[in-house]
Amino acid sequence: MNTVRKPLQAIALASLLAAMGASAFAQTAAPAAPAAATAPAGPGGPRDHAGRHDPAKMQAHFAKRQAELKAQLKLTAAQEPAWARFTSAIQPPANFQRPDRAEFAKLTTPERIDKMKALRAERNARMDQRADATKTFYAALTPEQKKTFDESTLRRGHGGKHGGGHHKG
Repeated sequence: MNTVRKPLQAIALASLLAAMGASAFAQTAAPAAPAAATAPAGPGGPRDHAGRHDPAKMQAHFAKRQAELKAQLKLTAAQEPAWARFTSAIQPPANFQRPDRAEFAKLTTPERIDKMKALRAERNARMDQRADATKTFYAALTPEQKKTFDESTLRRGHGGKHGGGHHKG
């Protein structure tokens, strides 16, 4: 009986991993709804006419947000180099592209899993770089600037009015 159970467990595990991989890819690569193509940029970021992320619009949106934050922080001349290093390090990639669904569909399940792991590793490395740059810049701020930075980045994350977070009424 045990010899039958092990292969069945392996098949069940492989099926579960494949289903998880397919659903994760479908969630990240699903095209935007037609209404989103004409809607202004929201929590998902700037998009082109087909609902895809537009790198030029993303760069412009990033620059606008950084200019607003810089104005709010009222940086001193001594803090300008730290700001320049910070904004350079957190700049979004100019070549941001989602995986091509057709190409992804041609891969075998193990290849898709490996591809998703590689994409996750790249994303995590970028997140680590942004986190380190943010912490370094944050250390150069005054207590009042830190408070402003905290409030501004909270609104841009998952809380507050810009992030689509839940509000207590």
